[in-house]
Amino acid sequence: MSYGWRLLWGCQNNLISPTESATHVSGPPAFQAATAITCFTRGLDLRKGTEDVLCPANCPLWQFYVFGDGIYASLSSICGAAIHRGVITNAGGAVRVKTLPGQDNYPAVNANGIQSQVLSRWASSFSVTPATKDTALEAVGRSVSTARPSTGKRPKKTLDKKAGNKDCRADIAFLIDGSYNIGQRRFNLQKNFVGKVAVMLGIGIEGPHVGVVQASEYPKIEFYLKNFTAAKEVLFAIKELGFRGGNSNTGKALKHTAQKFFSLENGARKGIPKIIVVFLDGWPSDDLEEAGIVAREFGVNVFIVSVAKPTTEELGMVQDTGFVDKAVCRTNGFFSYQMPTWFGTTKYVKPLVQKLCSHEQMLCSKTCYNSINICFLIDGSSSVGESNFRLMLDFVSNVAKAFEISDIGSKVAAVQFTYDQRPEFGFTDHVTKEKVLSAIRNIRYMSGGTATGDAISFTIRNVFGPVKDGPNKNFLIVLTDGQSYDDVRGPAAAAQKAGITVFSVGVAWAPLDDLKDMASEPRESHTFFTREFTGLEQMVPDIIRSICKDFLDSRQ
Repeated sequence: MSYGWRLLWGCQNNLISPTESATHVSGPPAFQAATAITCFTRGLDLRKGTEDVLCPANCPLWQFYVFGDGIYASLSSICGAAIHRGVITNAGGAVRVKTLPGQDNYPAVNANGIQSQVLSRWASSFSVTPATKDTALEAVGRSVSTARPSTGKRPKKTLDKKAGNKDCRADIAFLIDGSYNIGQRRFNLQKNFVGKVAVMLGIGIEGPHVGVVQASEYPKIEFYLKNFTAAKEVLFAIKELGFRGGNSNTGKALKHTAQKFFSLENGARKGIPKIIVVFLDGWPSDDLEEAGIVAREFGVNVFIVSVAKPTTEELGMVQDTGFVDKAVCRTNGFFSYQMPTWFGTTKYVKPLVQKLCSHEQMLCSKTCYNSINICFLIDGSSSVGESNFRLMLDFVSNVAKAFEISDIGSKVAAVQFTYDQRPEFGFTDHVTKEKVLSAIRNIRYMSGGTATGDAISFTIRNVFGPVKDGPNKNFLIVLTDGQSYDDVRGPAAAAQKAGITVFSVGVAWAPLDDLKDMASEPRESHTFFTREFTGLEQMVPDIIRSICKDFLDSRQ
């Protein structure tokens, strides 16, 4: 956004013309420029460790998303955090933002008109303080990027309509209410609202993709993600939808959508957040709890948009008054949205779109398949032998191929050890499943002694060290066929203290005591053993299941 002028801190409305330089203004010549940002710019949108920014005036307090108190998760709005902290008021002003490490807990505190939200863990944080008096606040000809779509009130960013809004990539199913509860007239108003949301999202080949499912007596998929990639096509398809009637069996429709809608054949994309937006007029005729559980298991983020919620007199007709919390991805308020009526809904379009484009908050997109780092520590000692070493690599490949490996998904690394350690590849070396599997096939057998403890210590420092503050949960699978010549208990305890879950997989002469000493608690479910190398193949499903259980337990 280019303004062509600079507003200087400490000077009252002193304007510099586009042809003047800052040295033409009286006062100290060396100013530190601050970047003009939007109400919704987040901490993670900044690139510097410390940066001065200028918050605009009159930001809508109720639209801010702020996590924490004093130290804020980086997905928080900077201006929202600054108002919450008391650094500025809603009149806007200059703020100094300092990037900080992630925290294990961000508390919810109500301050200065903003209710911050709880967040259990986030990879990075920031703090806000007043900008110093010698800061020049500069509209620098660029705005810090955010995931928010254009509102049309500022000079528009050139958008390739065919590509779509690349800052809002998501696969979205609109689950609309087609029951007798809503009726024909309000059904048409609902279609109108969904159309407006679809247009503001910025649908395109590289942007958001949408489909529609109608909930009534039986769910009906009206069109899939793959059917349309242009907003005008989606608008026409929505306009043509017919009202079905029947009971509002939203639970049945939600479960059906989570299970059937987001397949690769139907246009779902790997590594893209999956979202179901459930429109509900009144209340559901069936149970939403089971459907919500199924959606979470499938990595789907469920939003409930409830319209005309039950009155006090009607509550007796509702099977479960807590149906919204039972269905949504998380009960933190972000995934539920209320509108009082289907009339005059235009003002509700933008806030909903902003939620759908906030990818960092799509907590249910994170599953054990797309949000973990696994390092395989592979015994290359002389007792293994070349042919058995190939069986070990087959085991590694079979475990790795179960996960969604990508630059934004799960990652795999491998280290081979004897007395020495040889990193085969790290977490960032290969970001596709095909390249990872190829790299595993190309590992060459070392041969030598067995120093498992040293290998674990090496792996903690050199493989997990660079990703210790990342969002993925870390797993180490130690694969060995014999007794270590060094201590394994201390290094394994250090790995677990560093947040790494350790699985020990023993073959042939591997002592059970060593395997249990290396494994995370409970040791019985993290220790595996087989007499023969050919038995490794049968272990694969159990190990994958155990990894997923650990992942889910860590998110409770």
